[in-house]
Amino acid sequence: MREVTPRRIIEMKGREKITMVTAYDYPSALLADRAGIDIIFVGDSLGMVVYGEENTLNVSMDQMVFHTRAVSRAVKRALVLADMPFGSYEIDTGEALRNALRLIRAGADAVKIEGGADHEKLVRKLVRMGIPVMGHTGLTPQRYLRLGGYRLMGETEEEIEEILRDAKSLERAGAFAVVLEFTLADVARLVTEEVSIPTIGIGSGPWVDGQVLVWHDLLGIYEEVPPFVKKYADIGGMIRLALENYREEVKNGAFPGKEHYWEFLDKEDFERKARKALEKLDEAD
Repeated sequence: MREVTPRRIIEMKGREKITMVTAYDYPSALLADRAGIDIIFVGDSLGMVVYGEENTLNVSMDQMVFHTRAVSRAVKRALVLADMPFGSYEIDTGEALRNALRLIRAGADAVKIEGGADHEKLVRKLVRMGIPVMGHTGLTPQRYLRLGGYRLMGETEEEIEEILRDAKSLERAGAFAVVLEFTLADVARLVTEEVSIPTIGIGSGPWVDGQVLVWHDLLGIYEEVPPFVKKYADIGGMIRLALENYREEVKNGAFPGKEHYWEFLDKEDFERKARKALEKLDEAD
C-alpha cells in the first residue's frame, strides 16, 4: 500500500494543504511522486493535452486503463487517482462498477466521478465495495455542453445551491474528497466550511483544502493555458530551444562530435575485416 491513502487525505483537512497534479505516463508520475505530491491524478484531461482532442468526451475506458497502468508503476508514495471517463458510469450501475474495478486493477488507489447528487447511490455502492471515490462539482467538463461551455460557476443562487447539494451528497455517500472546479472563491470557501471531507480546488481560490493543476499547464508545455493557471516553468520553451539547437547542429555537422561515436583504433584491422565481409557477400551473390 502506498503511503498516502484516502484516510490520510481526509485527515489533512484543516491541518495541511493537499497537493494534486495530473500525470499520464511513467516519467511524469515518477517525477511528481519524487517531488512529494500527495495525489497523482490520471485525468481524462489527457484527451486534450495528450491526444489533442477539443474536449474530454471522447476519452475511452481503454485509454484510462492504459495510462493508469503506466502511472501506477512509477508511484511509490502518492495516492494514484483515476478518472472515470464520460459514458463509463452514467448509464448502468453494473457497468460503472466493472469500469471502476478495471481502474483499480490497473493500479489506481481511488476513482473520481464528475457530479454529486446525481450519483450519490453509485458513490455509496462503490465505497461499500471498497473502492474509494473522489467527487467533482462546480464546472464539470464532461457536462460542458449542458453548462454552455467552460465557464465560471457559482454566480447564481441556483448554482450555489447545486454545488452545495453535490458536495453534501458526496459527503453523505462516503466520498473521501471533492474537486471544486472554476468556482467563485466565496462559494468554494462556503462548501469547504460546510462539509467534513476535503475540498480540492482548481481555479476556485485559496480557501479550499488543496489545489490541483494539469501537468502540461503548470509546466508551460503549451502556450495557451486556462486563466486560473500559474506557470511554474517554461518547459515548452526549453524543449523547443533544445530541438532547435539539435536541428542546427545536425545540419552544420557539429553533432555528433568525437565524444558521441566510436571508431576502429586499428584502421588496417578495419579495412581487412571490411574487405573479407564484402568478399563473402560477393560470393553469396
